[in-house]
Amino acid sequence: MPADPLHRTAKPQRRASSAQPAGPAAADVEVRRSARRRRTVSAYREGDRTVVLIPARMSEAEERRWVSVMLEKLAAQERRRRMGDGELAARAERLSEQYLGGEARPSVVRWVTNQNTRWGSCTPAEGSIRLSHRLQGMPEYVVDYVLLHELAHLLVPGHGPGFWELLRAYPRTERARGYLEGVVAAARLPQPGGADGGAEDSDTAGDAPAAGG
Repeated sequence: MPADPLHRTAKPQRRASSAQPAGPAAADVEVRRSARRRRTVSAYREGDRTVVLIPARMSEAEERRWVSVMLEKLAAQERRRRMGDGELAARAERLSEQYLGGEARPSVVRWVTNQNTRWGSCTPAEGSIRLSHRLQGMPEYVVDYVLLHELAHLLVPGHGPGFWELLRAYPRTERARGYLEGVVAAARLPQPGGADGGAEDSDTAGDAPAAGG
């Protein structure tokens, strides 16, 4: 099994777009163009910033239109999907019962805003699980995968065969891993202008018995 995307840090090259929407929110949007991206447009939250990924061939007018569309789409997704710590803990309990026989019983499950190099982390000795708030704008199956990943670490600290055997029960494991790998890969693509890169998040912690984040 290849290294998990939750445990890698990418340093992407970035370029601020000259076609960002006008108004107070303009400084919070970063457009990244990719020559490899042909038709699809995607967006995600990066701290207080929204990153929009578009094909390099798009005109500035198309860029402005798609930025507006993706901002509206993200906002709608977050209204539907945003959950508090209590709901996150209930979700963890359900996932543990469904895929881990109820054996993973965390003492604390919560969102955090200080994880800039991982999607989630686990401290088995304390039974605590923390998920990055950046996941809140991503599909539910991705959030469930990261949460289940951390729950599995309460039972198996490392990433050996026993750990991945636990995650095989979740039918969207590979799809979720691919989604996270895509986010990291898109951030690594060279951007026009050669701007210096910044830190990009990766994966989950918890590979060591007392790992935390």
